[in-house]
Amino acid sequence: MIAPRVVLLCGGVGGAKLALGLDRSLPPGDLAIIVNTGDDFDHLGLRICPDLDTVLYTLAGVVHPEQGWGRADETFTMLDELVRRGGPDWFRLGDRDLALHLQRSLRWRRDDRLTEITADLVAQFDVHTTILPMTDGIVATRLDTDAGMLDFQDYFVRRRCAPVVRKIHYEGTRSAVMSPEVLQALSSPRLERIVIAPSNPLLSIAPILSIPDLSDQLRSAGVPIIAVAPLIGGRAIKGPTVKLMQELGMQADACGIYEFYTDRCAGLLDAILIDTADGHQASKIGCVVACTDTLMQTMADRLRVAQSVLELSVKGGRP
Repeated sequence: MIAPRVVLLCGGVGGAKLALGLDRSLPPGDLAIIVNTGDDFDHLGLRICPDLDTVLYTLAGVVHPEQGWGRADETFTMLDELVRRGGPDWFRLGDRDLALHLQRSLRWRRDDRLTEITADLVAQFDVHTTILPMTDGIVATRLDTDAGMLDFQDYFVRRRCAPVVRKIHYEGTRSAVMSPEVLQALSSPRLERIVIAPSNPLLSIAPILSIPDLSDQLRSAGVPIIAVAPLIGGRAIKGPTVKLMQELGMQADACGIYEFYTDRCAGLLDAILIDTADGHQASKIGCVVACTDTLMQTMADRLRVAQSVLELSVKGGRP
């Protein structure tokens, strides 16, 4: 039975930092992480789940420390040989990483649910936090750009986020449903708060919120929903958050993050944690605001931000 005290909505590298802080701050079983799968795609005949793997590797302590994704001390023998034979090299997969993708793909083709496959991988890596795909269905984030309609990984990795984005589509979300395990997590009798990680709101969190029954369950969970802003002084630590927000006509600062999660998501937030550099915007934000240093470079930083989230006092929640 999945019965957490805290549920975290999470994308990849940025979100995984907070996930690790919460994982280390809470007893086993108290945290469940619902992870974006809009980035998932097929490559070299394998099913790749970048955000799920980044969260898993981070909590297991095997993630590449500088990149924040992929395995530490990885080798690329297979990829090097593939490139010599004329294969693609734009999406780099290490040898041990490939082994995980092979195992996942074998089970995927046997119609095992992604949630079940992920649970087994979590156990194999000796991780004691529940990691849940946002859905067992197939969802694909696609971007309408000045270079045409692009699959997420084509835009993000191959083209390095260079094209100008006009609109973002989360294909498959209308027919995607919440898994029983996600419903259990969000219906937990022990649930105290739902946290939105400092992941890219448009690329990592919006796909999760676009699943109709999941977003409805969030709003009816009856506990405070708290976001951690991914911007510091109007800048992203990594990734195209500011670029995307500006291209889509959004205000690229803490107020813009708040407005996205409220105006565009039907009043989702009860509180937001912003960086002290953005404290001057607190009076413009229409929910509870707390400030701290949100830059998470070290383990101590991750623990500090996690504690700020857990200690943030928010009255009420949804009926």
